[in-house]
Amino acid sequence: MEKFFKLKEHGTTVSTEIMAGLTTFFAMSYILFVNPSILSLSGMPFQAVFLATIISSAIGTLIMGLFANVPYAQAPGMGLNAFFTFTVVMGLGYSWEQGLAMVFLCGLINILITVTKFRKLIIKSIPESLQHAIGGGIGIFVAYVGIKNAGLLQFTSDQGSIVSSIVEGDKAVNVVSNGGIVPALANFNNPAILLAVIGLILTAILIIRDVKGAILIGIIATTIIAIPMGVVDLSAINFSENSLGSSFKELGTTFGAAFGPKGLPSLFSDASKIPQVLLTVLAFSLSDIFDTIGTFIGTGRRTGIFSKEDEEAMEDSRGFKSKMDKALFADAVATSAGAIFGTSNVTTFVESAAGIGAGGRTGLTSVTVAVLFLLSSFLAPIVSVVPAQATAPALILVGVMMLASFKEIKWNDLEDAIPAFFTSIFMGLCYSISYGIAAGFIFYVIIKTVKGKTKEVSPVLWIVTGLFVLNFVVMAFIS
Repeated sequence: MEKFFKLKEHGTTVSTEIMAGLTTFFAMSYILFVNPSILSLSGMPFQAVFLATIISSAIGTLIMGLFANVPYAQAPGMGLNAFFTFTVVMGLGYSWEQGLAMVFLCGLINILITVTKFRKLIIKSIPESLQHAIGGGIGIFVAYVGIKNAGLLQFTSDQGSIVSSIVEGDKAVNVVSNGGIVPALANFNNPAILLAVIGLILTAILIIRDVKGAILIGIIATTIIAIPMGVVDLSAINFSENSLGSSFKELGTTFGAAFGPKGLPSLFSDASKIPQVLLTVLAFSLSDIFDTIGTFIGTGRRTGIFSKEDEEAMEDSRGFKSKMDKALFADAVATSAGAIFGTSNVTTFVESAAGIGAGGRTGLTSVTVAVLFLLSSFLAPIVSVVPAQATAPALILVGVMMLASFKEIKWNDLEDAIPAFFTSIFMGLCYSISYGIAAGFIFYVIIKTVKGKTKEVSPVLWIVTGLFVLNFVVMAFIS
């Protein structure tokens, strides 16, 4: 194990890696229940998506650990699953089988651009100031996810601010509001919010005191405290509702559905819809690519997971010789694998930063996460006991740690500061790493053009920025 994962070389131990894996898993385990909840609205069987989520996450994360030897975990991406359900299926009227076919094609495109080095050229083309902004921006994004999951924020939207809503019976299950929505600090009048505050204080103290495994201890301790507070109800654990047998039975509905008569063959049967299909696949691909690149840049450089030497090897070598090469390939393969089993795009999770913050440095962290995903197919009800308020403090404090990247940005130079600002702020406020990168790229190109420094913008950056603009234009028409 020492030789395979090169633990000493990375300054880590087996116990640290396993603890980091546990931390990452609990930080992202919500996806086991949230992903089926979202995708089932498209007509997909809940239990089938639940199992597809586990299998695709385990496959992608294992490849990441064993092939690339990096501590990143993969699972169906938040935002991408919402795009699948609410835009592709409900908005554009495609069947979920056709949606899975699009996701599969997206995976193939990502594999192709990884093999042809285009993905690596994108990374090389990103200016250093924007790379630091991506790192700090992911810190904002991760912390914001934690603050939101903790329930520390509440949002008020009057009738005039509501753009659209989905109503089932007499209950609104999905509401879209415009800029009229007003955020505010939630009232500290319910046990869940108080639990999140207790967990945040406890975890912060453990981290400041340099307690080994502080983040994981914080998650476990907060979960235990949640029981007497009434946030966790142990009597609600129900093994029969989420039995493995029923999940496998329903998986037969989604497995390979992307290639069935309602999937890939029907996707191109109407010639008039082919341009829309291709642009939708492009939208999937852009978001997936830049979520992953952003996560790698944001967490890998500062921690030394992807060293300067590794980045240089990636640029000069052919095949899959560098860790970054292998990690990008693992991410691309996972998306197509997920589509085969029956879920939306599988991507590298930003919550991996929690495990990295706990000391994870090698693929052993990823392998630990993958094993936990597989075990969760048997122990899903127990995993679901860990409340969001227990993992939220970990995300908030890891986000704080990642803000250190901002110190490398020349904030007194507006040529650097403006693109960096929009990159980082849009990540959090738009709840999307790729949209933050898009905003940064667009403003970087505009500023360099206005200053007469277009030669400083690489051809790849021009192309990618153009694709982002095209994506926004297309989304304005199809959404």
